[in-house]
Amino acid sequence: MSAPDERGFGGRILLEPGRWLVAEAGIPLTRVLRIKQGRQRRFLVVDAGMTELLRPSLYDGWHEIVPVSRRQLPPRIYDVVGPVCESSDTFAVDRQLPPCEPGDLLMIKTTGAYGAAMASNYNSRPLAAEVLVDHDRYAVVRRRQTFEEMIAGEQTAQHWDST
Repeated sequence: MSAPDERGFGGRILLEPGRWLVAEAGIPLTRVLRIKQGRQRRFLVVDAGMTELLRPSLYDGWHEIVPVSRRQLPPRIYDVVGPVCESSDTFAVDRQLPPCEPGDLLMIKTTGAYGAAMASNYNSRPLAAEVLVDHDRYAVVRRRQTFEEMIAGEQTAQHWDST
């Protein structure tokens, strides 16, 4: 509690920004690693995974996915998947996108309330960098986590206790 102000309020207001305020503010960029043609489906494998954006894996959260540069060719149907090797590491199923090639950049829209806040080191994947963009300028506000930083708190068992 704070000292009361001139109106008699002595508390603090804390709030979580939430989806309405910040969803539009987050756009993960991911690079196409490969296109894998299955028997019935075409997979677009990207370098981001459920470790960077959990919503689609957790409860089928839908996010628009768009290439950073568009090719003027007829669209194709892809399942957009990550590299985490889990059946739920899927961003989109049967998604119509312009044709993509390995190396292309894609952005996953409206993830500001869900990206970094829900990110994890699952499968020993370091946390992604975060970049703040303001019109024509940008700043790295969190650098990519190194492997060493990710495992810094781990240690071998030094002393065993019995129950």
